Amino acid sequence: MTDNRAIATTKYGRLEGSFENGMYVFKGIPYAAQPVGDLRWMPPQPPAKWEGVKPAQKYGAICPQNMMLMAAKLPGTPDFSQDTQDEGCLYINIWTPGLDDAKRPVIFWIHGGAFIIGAGNEPFLEAGTLVKRGDIVLVSINYRMGAFGFMNLKEITGGKIPATGNEGLLDQIAALDWVQENIKAFGGDPDNVTVAGFSAGGMSIGDLLGMPKARGKFCKAINRSGSTNTVSPLQDAVAKAGQFLKILNINSKGSDALRGLSTKQLLEAQEKLGVVMREAKGALTPFMPVVDGGVMPDFPIELIKKGSAKNVIVMAGNSLDELKMSTAMDPAVRNLDEAGLVNRLNLHIPGDMVPKVIEVYREALKKRGGNSSPLDILGTVSTDLMFRIPTIRLVEAQRDIGMPSYNYYFTYKSPAMGGILGAMHGLDNPFLFGALDTDFTGDGEGQRDLALKMQDSCIAFVHTGDPSCKTAGEWPVYGKNRQAMIWDINPRVETAPYEPERKVWDAYEYKHTQPL
Repeated sequence: MTDNRAIATTKYGRLEGSFENGMYVFKGIPYAAQPVGDLRWMPPQPPAKWEGVKPAQKYGAICPQNMMLMAAKLPGTPDFSQDTQDEGCLYINIWTPGLDDAKRPVIFWIHGGAFIIGAGNEPFLEAGTLVKRGDIVLVSINYRMGAFGFMNLKEITGGKIPATGNEGLLDQIAALDWVQENIKAFGGDPDNVTVAGFSAGGMSIGDLLGMPKARGKFCKAINRSGSTNTVSPLQDAVAKAGQFLKILNINSKGSDALRGLSTKQLLEAQEKLGVVMREAKGALTPFMPVVDGGVMPDFPIELIKKGSAKNVIVMAGNSLDELKMSTAMDPAVRNLDEAGLVNRLNLHIPGDMVPKVIEVYREALKKRGGNSSPLDILGTVSTDLMFRIPTIRLVEAQRDIGMPSYNYYFTYKSPAMGGILGAMHGLDNPFLFGALDTDFTGDGEGQRDLALKMQDSCIAFVHTGDPSCKTAGEWPVYGKNRQAMIWDINPRVETAPYEPERKVWDAYEYKHTQPL
């Protein structure tokens, strides 16, 4: 490193990044062999070594993806439509305050996107706030998604294509291996890695906490709007693969035909399967990780209860209105009445629970001062079934095996669109990464103060495993009295927040969910 020239030496060769905004930045580093040709649907393989100095100033290609029209209409959703897309997408990006031996904590960020969209170049990562304020190394990754990373083909092809449906998770583990091998060259500490992720990224972390192949590769986890429940039982995954092949008019023995398909053909089939799944089950995504009995031996929550993550400190939480707006935008439920609400809930939870659930949530919404229409009830129940209750059960599982675990709720409401978005899915990311704006997040003194306290708490957690800090105050572990941090303009710790809604689920144990 000379005059801020960003040069780092990895196990595979030398890299030249750039010095930007007070950070050394390296983009588009291959962390595995690109999964193209014969490597399509195969577990990730080590990258090739190179001679000389490899440029690392531009992001690599992102995983091929179809735009989700619903997501594209929501404020704050990153737009990746102009990015280069390629099945060869296994790249890692790094932001660091120094190329030295400081052994800084590492945040390993896994992007969200329903396992079918997204990339590791989300704009809010560029702010550099956590990196500079916290003296932290930030890592982000791309991984295979959709039909490329989460389609089980092993059973339906008789093993000719050995894909378990967890190749996207194996990509994440390969990237963690790369970090273990190389992060010292970027001023990071391989013994202090925190995996953090949002939505499908948080759900991925829920899976990693259970997977044998991920053990020992990180010591802390931050699950943001994602837990352990978004997985497919093997029989469901095999059925979806069968539907996929039927759309392509390929029989179950057609492994060669599958390998010969173009990226475009696979994306088109995935889009058609997505339509079928939405119409049949209301599913947001056609593909997700699979409980295959091997790579993922059991449902993640069951593995975690047995101690699979017994050495990992977990911080996990949700936004209050995760699915409020996406539910409201669904044409299938836009004019939902009381009978329709009952019918919809009957499809997803035991029928004898439905009247009580509706009663409890209607009363809770009234107490919050919000609307309590059938559509509002559905959106709030959906949020809790899909996000909040699985998150609480993850935190409880870690608590019950004796590990410190922390819970939070992000309740600040976006000022955009007259406030109808509420504390929506993803609104907390710009606060955490210091990328506020006037329209979506608001950018006044209160919002900036909230952002700094969230950042300070995260910085404390990745350094020490305890999110308590001077600015936000004491954050107790999630114990029997269910204390949780409330992130709002007036951050505070509350005991058993939203308890009536939580208690209504006590009688319902579930290991996986489909969105309402």
